Amino acid sequence: MLKQVAEGVLVHESEFIQSQSIVVQGADGVLLVDPGITNEELAGIAEDLRDLSQPVVAGFSTHPDWDHLLWHTSFGDVPRYGTARCEASIRDFLSKAEWKEQVAEGLPPEYADEIPLDLLGLITGLPVGTTQIPWDGPRVRILEHQAHAPGHAGLLIEDSGVLIAGDMLSDILMPFLDLEAATPIHDYLAALQVFESVADGIEAVIPGHGSVGGTEELRSRIALDRAYLEDLRDGRVSNDPRVGPSAPLGWLPDVHEWQVQRLASMK
Repeated sequence: MLKQVAEGVLVHESEFIQSQSIVVQGADGVLLVDPGITNEELAGIAEDLRDLSQPVVAGFSTHPDWDHLLWHTSFGDVPRYGTARCEASIRDFLSKAEWKEQVAEGLPPEYADEIPLDLLGLITGLPVGTTQIPWDGPRVRILEHQAHAPGHAGLLIEDSGVLIAGDMLSDILMPFLDLEAATPIHDYLAALQVFESVADGIEAVIPGHGSVGGTEELRSRIALDRAYLEDLRDGRVSNDPRVGPSAPLGWLPDVHEWQVQRLASMK
């Protein structure tokens, strides 16, 4: 079920790692950002939009992870966008004959049979340097950076003061680094600076996974993520509650240790 979090902005929260699908209302329909996760959830979003008499007129994927590249036939055949680097990354992946098998290996077993893959990643890359989503609705600024995944984009809905963060600024997940990048910690810290530069005008932050937060929550999440990254960079033991004994998800401490080991091997 869609829930309003700001004027003209609604979200659907999935049971899968609190994944957030975002709806931005425009003049003739809605922009749908990172819709997911199961067939039932996607069809439910479409039904809610029909009840609101709001067709989908455009889509956007914040980055090239499978759970942010999904689509459903009931949304219609409309433009689906991403940054140029995001599109290039998923295009390269989809060119592999075994791509479905590779995705299937990473799907959560309890949801694997319910996740539609036929329309995964069929996005159009916006020209390099594009700073605004081309659609007939509120201005949505693209804040591209290279943290977490190639061509990752935060989205700033200026009129409503909403920051869509993609897979960042979560209250339940620590920073997941792009460990294929040359400077993953530097890239992530630089992205946090981008978000911090627009924080004064933010009324709500929507992470890809986790709870929607307000102005103070945004600043506290930036500070917590920065502290976690600085601990990784400087070789300190992290006190981040998301990777300790009381971690929100039992597998997070293992991911943290894996990141520590991978970073050590890169030095």
